[in-house]
Amino acid sequence: MSEEVKLEFSDKYDEAHARKYFLKHQNGVARRMSHWRDVQLARKVLAMAGDPGLVLDLPCGAGRFWPMLAEKPGRVIIGADNSAAMVQTACTMLPPEVVKRVRPLQTSAFAIDLPEASVDCIFSMRLLHHIGEAAHRAALFKEFHRVTRDSVILSLWVDGNFKAWKRQRAEASRQQEGYQNRFVLPRQRVAREFAEAGFRVERHLDFVPHYAMWRVYLLRKD
Repeated sequence: MSEEVKLEFSDKYDEAHARKYFLKHQNGVARRMSHWRDVQLARKVLAMAGDPGLVLDLPCGAGRFWPMLAEKPGRVIIGADNSAAMVQTACTMLPPEVVKRVRPLQTSAFAIDLPEASVDCIFSMRLLHHIGEAAHRAALFKEFHRVTRDSVILSLWVDGNFKAWKRQRAEASRQQEGYQNRFVLPRQRVAREFAEAGFRVERHLDFVPHYAMWRVYLLRKD
């Protein structure tokens, strides 16, 4: 395992925050539509990856992708998160027929408590946009390369769209204060970092092409 990197915001995920996070994506029409689109893209990319049979969902958060991951009969899901409260909330709040398909694991994405080449696919949604340091991303990708034997599916914010342009203008017009934990990354830089870590980009899908910052990548291990 790599040396663990501790992100500044990671300590906030206690039991109360985990339960709030579980409910967040069910609140309001906009959040439900966003969740529906997230699941639709994830399902498509999993199919492109060959519907892997052993998937590490990291970070799994409160398990919002577990029902979709459990749609494939026989798939083994390792639901892992740095926050034990997140994993416990998922196991408590989700239907038993979904939870029984999941092997819960408390572990950091930067130091995964699994052997080398132990899963078919690492499924990592909504983590990378929190990681602004290139060295931290390199450590993460190195660990993903160690643990997967085939593919990685991940999402992050990229430039080259209306929302990224709008965010850049807003940030330029105000003084940044305090800790920032959401970052838009240049697409060319992301592709270079993937290659340096030993991955090739097989496909990518955009949440809303030319408008939204979210992009889902399918990476293959070289």
